[in-house]
Amino acid sequence: MSRNPKRRAARVSAAAVVVVAAFALAAGPHPARDGRAAAPRDSAADAAAGHVLATPLTGVVSPVMDDQLRAAIERADREHAAALVLEMDTPGGLESSMREMIQRLLASPVPVIAYVSPSGAHAASAGVFIVMACDVAAMAPGTNIGAATPISLSGPMDSTLARKATNDAAAFARTVAAQRGRNVRWAERAVREAIAASETEAVRDSVVDFIAGTEAELLVKADGRTWRRGDEVRRLHVAGLPIVRIEPDFRSRLLGHLADPNVAYLLMMLGFYGLLFELQNPGSVLPGIVGGICLLLAFFALSTLPVSASGVALIVLGIAFLLAEIKVQSHGLLAVGGAVSLALGGLMLFRSGTVHVSWPVVAGGTLITVAFFLFVVGAGLRAGRLRVTTGARGLVGQRGVVVERLAPAGRVRVAGEVWNAIGAAGVEAGVEVEIIGVNGLTLRVKPAAREE
Repeated sequence: MSRNPKRRAARVSAAAVVVVAAFALAAGPHPARDGRAAAPRDSAADAAAGHVLATPLTGVVSPVMDDQLRAAIERADREHAAALVLEMDTPGGLESSMREMIQRLLASPVPVIAYVSPSGAHAASAGVFIVMACDVAAMAPGTNIGAATPISLSGPMDSTLARKATNDAAAFARTVAAQRGRNVRWAERAVREAIAASETEAVRDSVVDFIAGTEAELLVKADGRTWRRGDEVRRLHVAGLPIVRIEPDFRSRLLGHLADPNVAYLLMMLGFYGLLFELQNPGSVLPGIVGGICLLLAFFALSTLPVSASGVALIVLGIAFLLAEIKVQSHGLLAVGGAVSLALGGLMLFRSGTVHVSWPVVAGGTLITVAFFLFVVGAGLRAGRLRVTTGARGLVGQRGVVVERLAPAGRVRVAGEVWNAIGAAGVEAGVEVEIIGVNGLTLRVKPAAREE
């Protein structure tokens, strides 16, 4: 160890220079401060990231999808991916979730590419905003985008409220489109007039950037395009990079399936079955537990969908008609009315044309419900009206023979068993008696009427 103060000072100075230089290199060049945007940066670091992440965003726009997007962006940033591809196929969904997702996209540290795919997919309603908010937007052949008019989950809106909601959504659409250099006029018309466009029309109207048949073609066409965060502009280098897929975890898949309109409808019907069966057969326990769980899951699913109060009312009315058919002789009219009400309720359960219960599910659910009530619940109610044949109540009305004279207490034989009995005084042994009541282990009897 050197004891020369000058040498020690020189070493400390050299170390300080190294530390300052390291901080300067880590900070990198600052964006232009004269009000002009910085020139596009050909980032070799992006290309060196070596891969592109891709995740599917399918189904209803909901908190589940927002959580999936958040996790994908965080992973892409953590792995320094060159880009994140969102494979879009959505009918729309909650405005609150859509706004959360767009905030994440506008602030994402990784460039995001929206890809409406596969053929037959669409980006409707809230999906339009999400696609336009991405740095690059593309569509596969045979896809469409549009129809972003807002609707209310709580029911029809009056003219003033509808106008306020539409104006707010139109302003937001213009803002998002302007941020990404897309067609502002078309974005506003998608909200106000609910217009939609095919993939070729969307490219022609500058709604999306290009059409790509495969993900490899998507990366080739996206390569070299610029993306902006604040004043900093960078260039994409993604051509030929491998694509690593991010598959949703079990929780995301489960919650995503629950938000499906068909699943929500079936869960609601199963919930009704279970609770009604429990009410008709108290103490069964299992049907009540299953029905309660199904109804709670259905409520979660319906909270993320544009539910129609009329549709729910028709379903409840249909079930009431079927219950009444079991107890009232209507010659099948109530059953027919219940079936029609259930079918119409299933078809009208959601107000959005892009979110609906499929015909086969509605038909199957209606037929199963009608059969369930007419046969299963009907059989249970008919069994409840049958005469009790067991226990104390089952003994009332049965006949026996006196084996020990009633004075007034004695004993009688009933169905091979000898019981203590009390009845009219002076009934001799061998006389047939009828049970009229049970007091603990003692029967109350009277002489049986003779059959003519």
